[in-house]
Amino acid sequence: MAGSSSIPVLTLPQPLVLLPTARLQLFLEEHVGLKLVDLVQHSGAHLVIGTAPCASSYEVHSWGTGARVVRVVRTVSRSPDKAYQVTLHGLSRLHYPDPQSGGPFRPNDLVELNVERPEADVPPSQEAVAAFRTAATKLLEHLAQDANHQSRRDVYVKISHMLEEVSDDRTPWMADVIVAGINKLDYNDKLIYLSASGVNERLQRATELFVKQASISEVTKKIAQSIDESLSKQQKEFFLRQQLAAIQRELQALTRSSGGAPHQPDSPTRSSGGASELDDSEQSEADDMAEIKSRIEAMAKDSEERKMAVREWKRFQRIPSGSVEHGVIRNYLEWITSVPWPASAAYASTTSDKIRDRAFLESARKQLDEDHYGLEKIKKRLIEYLAVVRLKQLQAEREASLHAPPSGAPETPRAQGDTTSRALALISKALNSGNTAGPEVMQAGKPESGVVTSGKPTGSTGRPKRGAASKAVKGPILLFVGPPGTGKTSLGQSIARALDRPFQRISLGGVRDEAEIRGHRRTYVASGPGSIVQALRKAGRPDPVILLDEIDKIGQSNFHGDPAAALLEVLDPEQNHSFNDHYINVPIDLSQVLFICTSNSLETISAPLLDRCEIVHLSGYTYDEKLHIARKFLLPKQLRANGLTPEHVTLTQSALLRIATHYTREAGVRSLERAIGAVARYKAVEWAEYCDASGNTDVARVSAASTPGAKTYNKIVEEAELEAILGIARWDEEELHREERRGLVYGLVVTGMGEGGILPIETSAVPGSGQLKLTGSLGDVIKESGELALSWVKSHAYDLYITKLRSQDPLKVPDPIDVHLHLPSGAVKKDGPSAGIAMTCAFISLLTGACVPTNVAMTGEVTLRGRVGPVGGIKEKVLGAHRAQITKVILPWANRKDVEHDVPPEVRAEMQFVFARTMEDVLEGAFGKGVLSWRQSMVVMESRL
Repeated sequence: MAGSSSIPVLTLPQPLVLLPTARLQLFLEEHVGLKLVDLVQHSGAHLVIGTAPCASSYEVHSWGTGARVVRVVRTVSRSPDKAYQVTLHGLSRLHYPDPQSGGPFRPNDLVELNVERPEADVPPSQEAVAAFRTAATKLLEHLAQDANHQSRRDVYVKISHMLEEVSDDRTPWMADVIVAGINKLDYNDKLIYLSASGVNERLQRATELFVKQASISEVTKKIAQSIDESLSKQQKEFFLRQQLAAIQRELQALTRSSGGAPHQPDSPTRSSGGASELDDSEQSEADDMAEIKSRIEAMAKDSEERKMAVREWKRFQRIPSGSVEHGVIRNYLEWITSVPWPASAAYASTTSDKIRDRAFLESARKQLDEDHYGLEKIKKRLIEYLAVVRLKQLQAEREASLHAPPSGAPETPRAQGDTTSRALALISKALNSGNTAGPEVMQAGKPESGVVTSGKPTGSTGRPKRGAASKAVKGPILLFVGPPGTGKTSLGQSIARALDRPFQRISLGGVRDEAEIRGHRRTYVASGPGSIVQALRKAGRPDPVILLDEIDKIGQSNFHGDPAAALLEVLDPEQNHSFNDHYINVPIDLSQVLFICTSNSLETISAPLLDRCEIVHLSGYTYDEKLHIARKFLLPKQLRANGLTPEHVTLTQSALLRIATHYTREAGVRSLERAIGAVARYKAVEWAEYCDASGNTDVARVSAASTPGAKTYNKIVEEAELEAILGIARWDEEELHREERRGLVYGLVVTGMGEGGILPIETSAVPGSGQLKLTGSLGDVIKESGELALSWVKSHAYDLYITKLRSQDPLKVPDPIDVHLHLPSGAVKKDGPSAGIAMTCAFISLLTGACVPTNVAMTGEVTLRGRVGPVGGIKEKVLGAHRAQITKVILPWANRKDVEHDVPPEVRAEMQFVFARTMEDVLEGAFGKGVLSWRQSMVVMESRL
């Protein structure tokens, strides 16, 4: 060995091993990459470092490779262990005499180790060279034969030629080249080969590796040949079994025709005729093809869908059944014929008799009232739509009856050019003369030979009409926006029942691929239509009610496309009459479909998509509405779900009200339903135990105790029992902590899910220098509202007796303080100008000592002049305040119309509303009249430019 020295060594993770003459790329962590970059910058020429394989046990191998650093680049990956990428070129072997000094080591780390370089190579022996050449040539032949690509095969041939021409002194170098190029070598074999320092030992180990790899290649080839032979045997067995099945079918047919069917044992998988529905026979295949053909024939003549179906049918007939394309075309034919085309004869008249009934609107209103309590504005809009549908339908039927030919007149199929004109003229002449059409008319009206007709009358225009539905009103695009649990999805089901149409639901939550809406193109493997076409196929009619659920949670634009943009065509009444699915590739009429979208928020929906929708807001339910819903819908539903009847459980009104007010606080009724379900399950356990103890066999009837002292069952659930059933009330603690405090005011907010509620605004004075500190995950707009509020308080501090002089700052006189304003629930983002007047009242309460009562909440924007501006979400905020038992609400004067139109009358009757134009009105309504003193000499002047 030559003299030793210390060099930087890069530890390689298992199973990476760098051999001389080989190149290696690997990723490094941030600190390792920076060390290597620093070494490269300070090295005069190319940097040479050592590499050492590092096993998972954090041990460094005693042999490694000296490598030249070819390139070090910083990657764009966000992964911390892939910050840099280094390319190394192996040069020569290195020996580490003390590899464990300074350990343990981590893979992909740069360390300092003592290294010894082996002495110069001596010429190898002739025996070692000959054995190496023979083994290497044999291995390269096997690799060339097993290569899948011609380029790879050419590389092995070139290496074989180099091996023949290389001198004996260069054979150790050639061994390194070949060993480094074999990817299937074991990790331990590579380490053993790397440890060979002498040239003869190196050639000997390379020869052993080549013989081992050649043997493995031969065994693999023999196994593959045996597998091919086994597969050929399986194919032969399959064909024989197919022939046997065909012979058995023929024998069964002969037996059935002779009347001597053999006796089959009864089996649940067998039909009455002895054949299973899972049996695949030629007759069932023929029936399927006949059904597809009949559907094609029922399509409108000269329509796009029929032309496409006929073209694919002809291709299907020409392609052999064993071809892959045969199955692809059949799948396409099944899809295109299963779509309910409005112009098809099979769907020529899909109008329900319900619409023709004079009691249609009354029954629809009754259906909506049975399914939903309240929601009067939504029901009013739906009844308007249903009335328009009925009127358009009756008008279309009247026009069709006026243009219909008299009874007895022949129908004229579609013809072209002069044939059609001549036939119409002859029919008119025959009708005027009172005679029936003669042979000339029939000859003129005959369809062309070779054209398949559906056998149904098509009218005088030749193309099958869509019936009355073709002129029906276009379905509106309704968008129900509201918090969870307010009945958006069930409203769509009620509309479908009222219209007597099929209902289909498409969930758009998490959809991130445009092809899920428009379908995949037929060029892709296992392609299929989109969710819109799938819903039409399931509905079986061209005018279903399709609910697009959670449209606000659809994925954003990415490399898969923009699914929200794909919905623009679907939800546009002026464009969806020719919706193009990528798989069907034929325009589909969606104009008769009633689309209903649901959303919890409008913030994530694009503006073009919102422009196509008619937005209907569902703000939430009042306590009175919740009690009616619970009594009429939720309680019977939960009793049925838990095996009980109304005879088993009676929930008192006070207990139901306490569940709604103290155990749930939401805009919808889902939590209320879960709480009622918990009560029903509790009573189900009591009833089951009572039946077991008393020996009652009639579980459907509640009977009195048979013997004195026996266990009894009380079906009435009182308010006092709720804590034992549901636990401690969730909202009692918050009610106890709502106490009057200096600097504390309650504002009104709307959460991201559309629910309203109250939010405390807390302020505190701390020693400081007159600064304002805002915390609570606040946005820029709400921070500006806080600064505006403090500025208004400073400008009116003298008028409110906070300071003695107008020039004094209330935060610096008499003692300098800082004001800290905090909005709880710091993990929730908050923004908007609606907390302006609440912040102003909080600052005044902090500086004057006056407290705002806990039953008062407020919302409104404040300006620098002290004007109160309007805000949004009034109904949600008022309902949230009502749920929180707030009795007095301060609102901007401009929002009084929202209270009158949107807030239910029973809520308005229980609450007091103060509509404020200026901050003076707000302070009087919040603190009470006469609580805050104003200087009488105050002169209010307004500048008008």
